[in-house]
Amino acid sequence: MTETPAPETPLLDRIAEPADLRNLSDRDLRQVADELRSETIHAVSRTGGHLGAGLGVVELTVALHAVFDTPRDKLIWDVSHQCYPHKILTGRRSQMNTLRQKDGLSGFTKRTESPYDPFGAAHASTSISAALGFAVGRDLGAPGNGDAIAVIGDGALTGGMAFEALNHAGHLKKRLIVILNDNEMSIAPPVGAMSSYLSRLYAGNPFQDLKAAAKGAVGFLPGPLQEGARRAKEMLKGMTVGGTLFEELGFSYVGPIDGHDMETLLGVLRAVKTRATGPILIHAITKKGKGFRPAEHASDGGHATARFNVTTGAQSKAPSNAPSYTKVFAESLMQEAADDDRIVAVTAAMPDGTGLNLFAERFSSRCFDVGIAEQHGVTFCAGLAASGMKPFCTIYSTFLQRGYDQIVHDVALQRLPVRFAIDRAGLVGADGATHAGSFDIAYLSNLPGMVVMAAADEAELRHMVATAAAHDDGPIAFRFPRGEGVGCDLPERGAPLEIGKGRMIHEGSRVAILSFGARLAEVEAAREKLMARGITPTVADARFAKPLDRELILQLARDHEALITIEEGAVGGFGSHVAQLLAENAVFDTGLRFRSMVLPDAFIDQAGPHQMYADAGLNSDDIERRVLSVLGVDVLERRA
Repeated sequence: MTETPAPETPLLDRIAEPADLRNLSDRDLRQVADELRSETIHAVSRTGGHLGAGLGVVELTVALHAVFDTPRDKLIWDVSHQCYPHKILTGRRSQMNTLRQKDGLSGFTKRTESPYDPFGAAHASTSISAALGFAVGRDLGAPGNGDAIAVIGDGALTGGMAFEALNHAGHLKKRLIVILNDNEMSIAPPVGAMSSYLSRLYAGNPFQDLKAAAKGAVGFLPGPLQEGARRAKEMLKGMTVGGTLFEELGFSYVGPIDGHDMETLLGVLRAVKTRATGPILIHAITKKGKGFRPAEHASDGGHATARFNVTTGAQSKAPSNAPSYTKVFAESLMQEAADDDRIVAVTAAMPDGTGLNLFAERFSSRCFDVGIAEQHGVTFCAGLAASGMKPFCTIYSTFLQRGYDQIVHDVALQRLPVRFAIDRAGLVGADGATHAGSFDIAYLSNLPGMVVMAAADEAELRHMVATAAAHDDGPIAFRFPRGEGVGCDLPERGAPLEIGKGRMIHEGSRVAILSFGARLAEVEAAREKLMARGITPTVADARFAKPLDRELILQLARDHEALITIEEGAVGGFGSHVAQLLAENAVFDTGLRFRSMVLPDAFIDQAGPHQMYADAGLNSDDIERRVLSVLGVDVLERRA
């Protein structure tokens, strides 16, 4: 793909840090915003990443940094996939070509990356809580803290944590600024009563009428506020079409205002900065993907993209060699649902990412998007299961963490047959540590009565969907990675597996490798390398972390000098349960050499998935080295 020349940005070129914005006129700030939008499009076209959300807040980003004294004033972006323009303005412009790459800039805000990132984020609904913490810290004398400003999208308001924070902030009455970035779009269209409420706030109130009214009222403002203000708190409250919900929570409500009108934004922010005493919410209407036609017309507002052509919007994507795990899951679930009308599917604001958009097209009355509300989603599924339905709770591993208490208390304790379909298991690449599915094996397999499976390939995934559909004796979970499958032959229909039974892949001698999940392909590659050295390992696929296949594991231990487990999860998971089983059966007394290959005790930053697994020590070369080591083969001998 031919790279488009960089746009001309004469004013942006003069901005080394946000303080430089404060020396510009309002007219110049409008030009900076135009240039920043072009620069953002150009930057993401070269690296890929989150695009639409950032384009929607370009004017807001410029206005916030121009009005407030960042980094003393703490600017906190909810989720923060909209932070690329913010990164460009805060001294990281020259590094944008490293975005989401190994040793490069994170795709999200990150405290260790810049003093302008006071709080890291990549999960939704956290900004108001964090900003309130900064506000209280300021008032208690924490040094270096000015105003606290949270920018939260309308989709993130579907998360219960945001309401908890609003409720607490309204009670404390601290000076806190919350900006609601309302674009009617998070990753998917937002759902629920909050979305409907926000739509009603501005449905019959054109922006041009607000602007005209504001200009006519400027002369009535106190003298000190006339210059550049144009929007005082009292004036805006007089024009509001109703922020009753927020006002009942203890917030002064300002808006709705046009989030792309620089004059409006600057006036409102200056007035709020001058006059606000307690918590205040500014309701700004924006358009996701603003200024880039392909993004504006995309169903998701150009949320995430690969590298693309700036002129056409055409993305540079390698052709698929195999169906994605997500697609195989969705198609398999639809097969089961066609034969069982008790099957329902639930997602938490990720219908496209989980493949449930396909399910919804066919079974609309049996598919539910609960919004960014994983806790509610899990307990909703518990209620569905208690009612006699067969819910598939379909949530990324990293997001399922947010519903853990509900998994324990509402599902496992009551032994309810909720089926957890866990997408994005393991390391996920450019999104980095915040989105890695590192912990679900450990946090699920320690729960009584929980069945935990992991698919070694897309065919196994199809069987595990069928297994979950047939399982009614308590909760069951199956995990699968992001991206393409291995290209194996797919069965026409999945067949239920025997609970707690693994499978032998290759018979060998001396050392056995017991794989749990999608590292099996790397184990196979390692076996080929070892066979070239005269070592023929036994390879088995555990399929289940809970219940363990006791018979298979004890047989492997009995028949081999060494046993190695491997999994795409943290310590405390599958390998730990195998070690416990071996200890309980006094197997270690026989001299068995046991090793467990797991993700390291560290958060692994973004890179390509293969590189991340190399960093984690879980690729085929690492498996080969571990086998040689456990068998006592010297490294120099191996290289000879």
